[in-house]
Amino acid sequence: MFVDWSYALRDWSTYLDAAWLSLKLSLEAFALAFALGLLGALARRSRRLALRAPAAVYVEVIRNTPVLLQMFVAYFVLPSAGLHLTPVQAGVLALGVNVGAYLTEIFRAGIDAVPDGQREAAKVLAIGPLRTFAHVVLPQALRNVYPAVVNQLVQIILGSSLLSAISVPELTGTAMVVNSRTLLTVQVFGIAAVLYLVLTNAVALAANLVGRLLFRPVPQRRPVRRLLLKGA
Repeated sequence: MFVDWSYALRDWSTYLDAAWLSLKLSLEAFALAFALGLLGALARRSRRLALRAPAAVYVEVIRNTPVLLQMFVAYFVLPSAGLHLTPVQAGVLALGVNVGAYLTEIFRAGIDAVPDGQREAAKVLAIGPLRTFAHVVLPQALRNVYPAVVNQLVQIILGSSLLSAISVPELTGTAMVVNSRTLLTVQVFGIAAVLYLVLTNAVALAANLVGRLLFRPVPQRRPVRRLLLKGA
């Protein structure tokens, strides 16, 4: 048994390269998803039906169809429309579009949770709508939904395993190739599982550290009565 594990670990550099590719593709897809989610949330909250309707259709269609099917559409169907994508490009596009639909609803909920008084105060101070959103609404909305956004990033990393279906040599696809060569199923997929655990936990830990830096706890004001008593 030990010999089998040592033989499987001979491909360690291959596993690491595949894990790095999975992380890289996941971050690229998350960047796309973040942009689509933010734009989609703004469109869904728009007063114009021409913006709300397409955003609503996008969310409903993407959230109610399998992500694997969306990957097949990006890789096999789009070329018939003249848009030729590599497996990596198709995978990143499909993952980004898929998670972007979920982030649309997450961001919309975060924006709706910001009290209207914040916008009214900015209006009284003669701050324009764009600056109000960028400096007042968006920071508070991101604070509200940050844990859910991090969870979507983790889901992208796990969902990147589906890219093996369109021949992307990420971690799962590489594990399948190594398994077909060595026939050490338990060892090969055990190593892949451990690497996924390391990736997701490392990303979650890094995201938590970033969150602590960006969203420091708001200091609570001490009650006036307590201050008066202390001063007396």
